[in-house]
Amino acid sequence: MRKREFRQLPDEKSRATFKRKHTYFEQFHFNKQTKRQKWVSRETETKTLTLKPQPLPNVPFLNRFHSVRPCSSSLSRWQKNMQRRSNSSHSKAYRKWVFSSYDCSNYKDKVVIVSYNILGVGNVAKHPDLYLNVPKKFLEWDRRKDLICEEVNCYNANILCFQEVDRFKDLDNLLRKGGFKGVYKVRTGDACDGCALFWKEKMFTLLHEENIEFQDFGLRNNVAQLCVLKMNQHQSGSDSHAKPSKIKAVQSRSLVVGNIHVLFNPKRGDIKLGQVRLFLEKAYELSQQWGSIPVILVGDFNSIPQSAIYQFLASSELNVLLHDRRRISGHSEYASQGREIRAQNKDVARHGVWMPVSRQLTYTWSDEELLLATGNKSATHMRHKLNLCSAYLGVSGRHSTRDSHGEPLATSYHSEFMGTVDYIWHTGELVPVRVLETLPIDVLRRNTGLPSERWGSDHLALACELAFADDNKGS
Repeated sequence: MRKREFRQLPDEKSRATFKRKHTYFEQFHFNKQTKRQKWVSRETETKTLTLKPQPLPNVPFLNRFHSVRPCSSSLSRWQKNMQRRSNSSHSKAYRKWVFSSYDCSNYKDKVVIVSYNILGVGNVAKHPDLYLNVPKKFLEWDRRKDLICEEVNCYNANILCFQEVDRFKDLDNLLRKGGFKGVYKVRTGDACDGCALFWKEKMFTLLHEENIEFQDFGLRNNVAQLCVLKMNQHQSGSDSHAKPSKIKAVQSRSLVVGNIHVLFNPKRGDIKLGQVRLFLEKAYELSQQWGSIPVILVGDFNSIPQSAIYQFLASSELNVLLHDRRRISGHSEYASQGREIRAQNKDVARHGVWMPVSRQLTYTWSDEELLLATGNKSATHMRHKLNLCSAYLGVSGRHSTRDSHGEPLATSYHSEFMGTVDYIWHTGELVPVRVLETLPIDVLRRNTGLPSERWGSDHLALACELAFADDNKGS
């Protein structure tokens, strides 16, 4: 661990159907000066009423996305205002925000966080076989960096977490103009990329920064960042006219924010599991040291939602003897064969249960593997003390973008893999208000791979707005 301390400052049956068919033919660019040509043909429209939160059915989608609108007659004034703001400010983002089915109008203190693997320049050169179907111009960093920064600016985020960063100065220069300040941790060894974490200076103060160099524990050259961020006193969430008593309460608002890029190698599940274990342990330790504050953990975990690693994160425990270390991340069964993510969800849909990919088997763990994975060569059961929730599970999405459990169908797409490996996790002191939906599978297929003309990386950014749950007590 490398530490740098900062001084702390003082009925389903009652549901009607909803159908709306649009066809949009639009041509426009990011440049605001470019003239827009738009032809819109609209067909039949039937309004609906939804009385109970349900996963949205498989309805038609648009290539350029706006907010998904619940039924207007059941919306609170807060939800309507949020949708109007989202429609206007995110029209360039081509992706849609989906909102929680719960009334979030009483939550005052909120943060918007983005997690984004931006595809390191060095990795493009090192793995050209992954981008055979991508035009060379779409791989150029000068073009991609502008796309990435323009995209994240559309999301009005307060905290940005990037992985595979090997041009930190370029990002820092661009994001500083938007009021961000950041810290960077490069991987150890010969690698030149790392993790970067940015925050809005007007909203947060950095109280503590800590990095994990996994090589110190025999767990390869990957790194993770952990920062304690304090919401500045003059910030009062979304209510600029808050009473003094509410402003005073904000003084205690602090968060642990963690950013990680887990080892890719699918066969070394022991190392991947060990990295995740240490990341969780350190995040919990920092949370306790700073007064049991909320935790947000994001990054590229290089593990699919059906994996044992995901199970460990979500359930807080894992019996490693039930899993083959070579398949514990679920990655090897799909990444090596280039299967798309729909295939890996067939078992889940068929059985109606959430099944880890690495099923019970006769694989025997060595003492060394157990030591790397669990921290103790005689330990076979793992537990962590954080009660984590996946932000995307907290807000229902569409069948075209979500698997049967609720996670995105795909957050990464290149010639060898289409699937989900990126996540935003949070503790129970925070609740998800909205999440940025990913892209439908067939929209991704049309690109034949990422990056593309519109997207600057082979991963899709994840974004969500989280609120402090105690704001709603007694309301």
